[in-house]
Amino acid sequence: MTAVGGRRRDVLAVLREADAPMSIAAIAEQLDVHANTVRFHLDALLESEQVRRVTGTQTRPGRPAQLFAAVAGMDPGGPRDYRLLAEALAESVASGSAPGSQTSAAGRAMGARLASARPVDPDRSPVGKLVDLLDELGFAPESNAAGTEIALRHCPFLELAQSRPEVICPVHLGLMQGAMEVWGGAVSVDGLRPFVQPDRCVAQLRPAPRERAGASADAR
Repeated sequence: MTAVGGRRRDVLAVLREADAPMSIAAIAEQLDVHANTVRFHLDALLESEQVRRVTGTQTRPGRPAQLFAAVAGMDPGGPRDYRLLAEALAESVASGSAPGSQTSAAGRAMGARLASARPVDPDRSPVGKLVDLLDELGFAPESNAAGTEIALRHCPFLELAQSRPEVICPVHLGLMQGAMEVWGGAVSVDGLRPFVQPDRCVAQLRPAPRERAGASADAR
């Protein structure tokens, strides 16, 4: 994989340094590789929109030469470090006043947006929809038979949740609450108990306020 990525970067580097679009043969000659190798990497670079195809000037009968040029811009296939960004944001929020209320509100808005974007399934209960959503987000949820709690067996932000639970856990709680408010029904998410066991957080469910449940039923 490293060799493929390295050769692909070489092809892109040649095109970036070139004063004009280049043919496959010219790229292959400069890199001292087979034309098919260049063609393989150009296909991938075209798909990622890092390279564009240019039609050359036709000086003789037949099809015009296919030339290639680099597209200006950052490499979309380059490395990412979202964890570093998340850590910086968590530190910033934690240093402010009432970090939990800020992140809870952000989580609630996110949950409402995700719930609103999901397909309508009248045969699935709001709790079932929440379990489905949490599963897709990577929480590995397990609802109990009594319908009073949902165990979360995995945390997508585990390291941050362990170091900054006052910032991260309210995001998760707000997300669940925001989603359930969109879906309505007779149940709401009352709280989140983080790490009640090393491999288990628990979202607590309770009957929704009667006025809210009634309003949701009227809306349906």
